[in-house]
Amino acid sequence: MQRYKGTIEYDGSGFSGYQIQPKGRTIQAEIEKVLAKMHKGRHIAVTASGRTDAGVHARGQVIHFDSGLSLPPERWVKALNGLLPQDISFLNVEAAEPDFHARFDAVGKTYKYYLYNRETRDPFKRHYYAHVSRNLDIGRMRSAARFVEGTHDFTSFCSAKTEMANKVRTISRLDIEERHEEIIFTFTGNGFLYNMVRIIVGTLLEVGAGKRAPEEMKDILAAKDRRLAGKTAPPEGLYLWEVYYGKRPC
Repeated sequence: MQRYKGTIEYDGSGFSGYQIQPKGRTIQAEIEKVLAKMHKGRHIAVTASGRTDAGVHARGQVIHFDSGLSLPPERWVKALNGLLPQDISFLNVEAAEPDFHARFDAVGKTYKYYLYNRETRDPFKRHYYAHVSRNLDIGRMRSAARFVEGTHDFTSFCSAKTEMANKVRTISRLDIEERHEEIIFTFTGNGFLYNMVRIIVGTLLEVGAGKRAPEEMKDILAAKDRRLAGKTAPPEGLYLWEVYYGKRPC
């Protein structure tokens, strides 16, 4: 059996999330269904770098699986993409070391969050951007973001459903870019808790709207209380952009 590493992208708007569930369409189930076809009905388990929620997208999700088939990388990509639905695509497949693990070997990730800031909604962006109609002060949000960078206990910025006991994570960089009516948040760090990016974005939006002072981010972190942070931003603006292995991201 050879272990393979694959990088995939998907439009999450038609899925109940990445991970297989009793009900609902999932990315993992679609990939495993295709691999079963390629292996004459044999179940091939797929492991990802992490799960994504319903409506969340990926540009650089990484998975691994084991197979007895011996195919060159380009044949794997062509075969998988030929059988997968249009909202999932393999970017590459490569042979990996037998002990490679897509989740446990990851040393960092980048997430991007897209929103458009205008009075009226755009029906063509509804699955891929969050919409905010009120005016936002980018300078205030950037000032608030500086308090989030670094190593902190992010209990205040994760869902109560988070199963991880250790909630200390490092955000090495949080950039906020403005392009006309679009605002793009880029998070790079060594790991992220359940709903962490979306809760931070939701809180930053309240800062940008003048409902909070930028300095409140420091107090929210120190309190370790989810109730003090802002609302969880919608899933459709979130993208798992890249997963890092070997060298830690800057």
